[in-house]
Amino acid sequence: MSAHPLDEPIRSSLDGALSRFAIRRGRIGRVDPEVSPFLTHPEVLERQDWEDIAALYGPRTVVGLRGAVVDLPVGWSSVDSFGLVQLVGTHLETRPFEEAVELSAADVPEMLDLVRRTEPGPFLSRTIELGTYLGVRRDGALIAMAGERMHPTGWTEISAVCTDPGFRGQGLATDLVRAVGHGIRARGEEPFLHAAASNVRAIELYLSIGFELRQTSQLTLVRTPA
Repeated sequence: MSAHPLDEPIRSSLDGALSRFAIRRGRIGRVDPEVSPFLTHPEVLERQDWEDIAALYGPRTVVGLRGAVVDLPVGWSSVDSFGLVQLVGTHLETRPFEEAVELSAADVPEMLDLVRRTEPGPFLSRTIELGTYLGVRRDGALIAMAGERMHPTGWTEISAVCTDPGFRGQGLATDLVRAVGHGIRARGEEPFLHAAASNVRAIELYLSIGFELRQTSQLTLVRTPA
C-alpha cells in the first residue's frame, strides 16, 4: 500500500508541486533556504545522512527533524522537541472574504514584520512563492494574513495564520482560513494545516470550524556542528 501524501507532506511536495524549490544531497531533500527551512529525511538517519544535512544547512544551524532523535552524532546538539498536530479540513466551510486582498512580493516587508510580532511559524523572504497569501489591511496597515505552504499531492497546507494583537477577537483568522481554503477547493484540492500541540487555543478554533485531527507527530530541533 502506498503512503498517504500527508504522512510525509514535505517529501510529497518536493517530489511534486514544489520540485522547483528542492535542493537534494543523497537521501536528504530541503526547500530552498530563502523559501523555507524545512527538509525531508529517512525515518532512520545513517552517518551519511547526518553529513548531508550538515552540508545542506551549514555550521551551527538549527534544523527540524521529524520524530524523536535519541542519539546525536558527535558535534551535534539538541535544541528542543515538541509535539505537532495535523488537521484536515474535512468539514471546513469555505467561502471568499471580501475584505481580504491578495498579497504580493511588494508586501513581504510588512508580512515579515507581522510574523515577527505574532510568531505563527517560519516565514522567510521568499515564502510567498509557495502559494496564495491573503491579508487584511486597516488604515493601510497589514493586520492579518494567511496563506499556502506545502502542496502534497491532492492537498494544500494553510499556514502563516496570524493577526496583530490589537485586532484579535474579530474573527479575522477564521475568515482568512475559510478564504484560503476556498481557493484550495477551487483547484480540486483539500486544505490541511499543522499546529503546535501546545497551542490549544488555535487547535480548538480549527476544530470548531470543521477541521479534524488526522495525526500527531513530534518535531525535534537540533543544531548542526560548528
